[in-house]
Amino acid sequence: MADKIYIVEGRQYRTEMDYRKALRDQKIIDTLRAETDLNDADSLRTLIREIKQGEKYRFHTLLGEDFLEELEDKLRKLPMVTTTGKKKGKVQQPSNNRRKKKSFDEVQMEKFVLQELRRRERRRKLMLGLCGAVGSFCLFYFGYYAYEGYRTEQNFEQMSEIKEQVEKDIALGVYEEEPVQITYTQDKEAPEVLDEYKKLFNMNKKLIGWLKIDDTNIDYPVVQTSDNVYYLTHNINQEEDRNGTLFLDAECDVINGSTNYIIYGHDMRSGNMFGKLDKYKKESYYQEHKYITFDTIYEKATYEVMYAFESKVYKQEDVDFKYYQFIDAYSEVEFNSYMKEMASWSLYDTGVTASYGDQLLTLSTCDKSVMANGRFVVVAKRVK
Repeated sequence: MADKIYIVEGRQYRTEMDYRKALRDQKIIDTLRAETDLNDADSLRTLIREIKQGEKYRFHTLLGEDFLEELEDKLRKLPMVTTTGKKKGKVQQPSNNRRKKKSFDEVQMEKFVLQELRRRERRRKLMLGLCGAVGSFCLFYFGYYAYEGYRTEQNFEQMSEIKEQVEKDIALGVYEEEPVQITYTQDKEAPEVLDEYKKLFNMNKKLIGWLKIDDTNIDYPVVQTSDNVYYLTHNINQEEDRNGTLFLDAECDVINGSTNYIIYGHDMRSGNMFGKLDKYKKESYYQEHKYITFDTIYEKATYEVMYAFESKVYKQEDVDFKYYQFIDAYSEVEFNSYMKEMASWSLYDTGVTASYGDQLLTLSTCDKSVMANGRFVVVAKRVK
């Protein structure tokens, strides 16, 4: 039986995975063609610059390079224009036959020009004032943004130092146990909190665990509350903070053990939270960061990365694969169905698979580089 042929825009792809990437690239290209005036030089220059920067639009196949060459060729063929929008031509030279005496119309014109110049000067000063006000606001905004980032890092550093000190005390045999109030669920009594987290748990009862990926900045406490929105805009100390805090989905149960623990975090430009999680889009990065540590406050665990894929938040009525709804698998058929969907979306094949009964960990963050309301997701399975 002959191999299946995958072709997009005249280019042939060997694997279904490359074919899927090409289809996604083509969808982005079709959207850009529809939304951009390709006969406007400024629009073309802006789009070409954004594509080359690779931040706003990212392509995963050669279709992106084909589209960029098409735009650059289109720009070269557009006629040169002056700042007034008129095509360049011969400049008409002023006549040397000037009247010695100004006419009434010329006097009126001079008055009109002077009045117009005064009005423009007033508008210029007004615009300068407005620009100054906007500049001051921006300076304050970015200053406060930097302060929030600094405050967030200080909070986490303090918690990390407490955790590390307790671990040292335990290793040296000088740890003094800290009493913790035991909590209960409807099903069973909660297990004892690990010594490493007792002090931190007493400081913040919303603490549910700690997430760490070696050789990265992802080394943060994880909280959980019944509200999946609160910690999008609040830090670990319940202060308003656009950095937010890593939090476990409200439906996950670390006491009885859910099939899949889903942790959410912001994709911050500063790199904080999950700001660098999208590095897993490259297989080479995965090869160097295969393992993720996620301790609950009751149990330590290590997970191995299986899948990394792009998705989105769908409408409730949409019949699509919604990874964020997969928390508990109630049958092997259901579990295998989710695994098949994730594998089909994964950007590369890790060779790691999971079986019914395995515990999973999912890290989810925003990703608007490919689609509106997009998400980037990393899924791992527990190995110890």
